[in-house]
Amino acid sequence: MDTGKGPADRFTGDVYIAAAAAAVAVAPAPSRVTANLVHFMPGARTHWHRHPLGQTVFVTEGVGLCRRRGGSVEVIRPGDRVLFEADEEHWHGAAPNRLMVHLAINEGDHDVVHWLEPVTDEEYTATPATD
Repeated sequence: MDTGKGPADRFTGDVYIAAAAAAVAVAPAPSRVTANLVHFMPGARTHWHRHPLGQTVFVTEGVGLCRRRGGSVEVIRPGDRVLFEADEEHWHGAAPNRLMVHLAINEGDHDVVHWLEPVTDEEYTATPATD
């Protein structure tokens, strides 16, 4: 599976994601589900964003953080599943001192994500990671 660096206009820090054509899982039509394996190096994170049909993140390795707009930072670990509701603004990434790998599960054949502004260092460190 080919992996490329996540673009700086969507991620802060070093993030590696499978190319759309090399998704970990692409269900046959009429399903629109795709799953991509995303690697976040320590301190790396997405920008704020939202998904018109929601998103599920399943952590496979390391320790990460996520936050919903207006909420507090949550620590996520292997085996954790996080469901972001349709159009819920959020971000996710690695803890400051740990890498994190997750499966990002989305519905395809439309704009699966709307990217917003970068997460500030103050937003990222609002609640320190416990691990």
